[in-house]
Amino acid sequence: MPDVRLVSRQGKWILLTTVLGSSMALLDSTVVNVALPTIGRDLHASLAALQWMVNAYMLTLAGLILLGGSLGDHYGRRKIFVIGVVWFAAASLLCGLAPTDGVLIGARALQGIGGALLTPGSLALIQASFHPDDRAKAVGLWSGFGGVGAAVGPFLGGWLVDGPGWRWVFLLNVPLALLCAPIALRHVPESSDPYSRGRFDVLGAVLGALALALVTYALIEARSGSVAVPVTAVAGVLAGVAFVYVEKHRPHPMMPLDIFASRQFTAVNLVTLCVYAAFGGFFFLTALQLQVFAGYSALQAGTALLPTTVMMLLFSARSGALASRIGPRIPLTVGPLLCAGGMLLMLRVGQHANYLADVLPALVVMGAGMVTLVAPLTATVLASVDTAQAGLASGINNAAARAAGLIAVAALPLLTGMGPEAYRSAVAFDAAFDRAMPICAGVLVAGSVLAFATVRRLAPGCRRPECRTHGSLTTPPLEGEPARPGRAGVGGAGTGESDGGGPR
Repeated sequence: MPDVRLVSRQGKWILLTTVLGSSMALLDSTVVNVALPTIGRDLHASLAALQWMVNAYMLTLAGLILLGGSLGDHYGRRKIFVIGVVWFAAASLLCGLAPTDGVLIGARALQGIGGALLTPGSLALIQASFHPDDRAKAVGLWSGFGGVGAAVGPFLGGWLVDGPGWRWVFLLNVPLALLCAPIALRHVPESSDPYSRGRFDVLGAVLGALALALVTYALIEARSGSVAVPVTAVAGVLAGVAFVYVEKHRPHPMMPLDIFASRQFTAVNLVTLCVYAAFGGFFFLTALQLQVFAGYSALQAGTALLPTTVMMLLFSARSGALASRIGPRIPLTVGPLLCAGGMLLMLRVGQHANYLADVLPALVVMGAGMVTLVAPLTATVLASVDTAQAGLASGINNAAARAAGLIAVAALPLLTGMGPEAYRSAVAFDAAFDRAMPICAGVLVAGSVLAFATVRRLAPGCRRPECRTHGSLTTPPLEGEPARPGRAGVGGAGTGESDGGGPR
């Protein structure tokens, strides 16, 4: 049994290590959007290239994150975590030195691989190292420090872009890795899953990532009219079908389909797809809108986005507690509607927009919706499966959220008629932004309706063990739903909201 106490010297080193590691991936996902206009101008990149700069990272991360957790369970969580940290830093160095947009896109894909190795290991190390009595507090501190990192990210990114330059957005990861890796090797105990069989679903991971890549390529390049676009789209769909077939028939699949026998789990992941597709599109386009049309500097744009993250940091715990009392249905219905309202309020942002009068109200409403929604969404995912499957469930939900953002960033410019040079024209970009926000809001409304129709209320007075899963939001199994055997250690401890389940 793990026996490291949080108050011990080793416990503090372990917490510092996991916070540093997760912060690398977290900062990278929050600062890059703010840097995109400057990167585009410096590298003479098209809008499609900017989309790939975001999506190349999310593509490899979403496609490989479950495999990364399994590798850690078998070969050692500390070992795979350290490899992920070093890999991520090396790819970040390549990003910072990239001479062309093509090299930067390739380096971003390599970053995603590193993120897929270190992200699940971050929380897994806490769960595998700390004494059970200290584990909840350690996770809370890890999540809290991660929230601070998320809050600082946009501001830091803007400062770097306007100061030393956009390349430091990536180069910053190198000193963090040089600090994190030696601490991990010296102070973090190694751990693994004794029940791991060492059989990895590499084929499933490749097919999943390939399906996402081909569909993303088809959406981004659809404006070109190339004959390769429909061929790629069909190939992407076929790769997706092959992925489902492989996962259904392999003895040790990366994503066992029987977990979707829980209708609650399936429903909440569909809500996740709607919500994080809208979030992905919103944060990608808003960072550009504030700079391209409203005339904000990178620092001003990054600072402008702080309210949503600060509200999440301050009020998410209270939202989770409220949802545990009233059940998930209301928060998962109301939260998306509030977020949709915030997105529609962004339509008021014009050239030289006044922050207090035009931008802040939209972001406060958006933040209120995210506070209402995100914590209950995570808790409902975990409560909808057996405790032994919590890591797998969290990993799947995390991958779903990233895949949804990936598709949104690829599809929205196509749906709104953005040309390859749209971000260089304030008028053209604003017109497309005005078409994009109602689309994002509509997707959120669809998620709200889906949640209201499918997510169950908490059973009043339920005191059975399954109603106390994880000590928070709880839902009894559906009538006639069989007990499912757990899969220990898949995805190693889940990935948690601090990294990708949330809108970072």
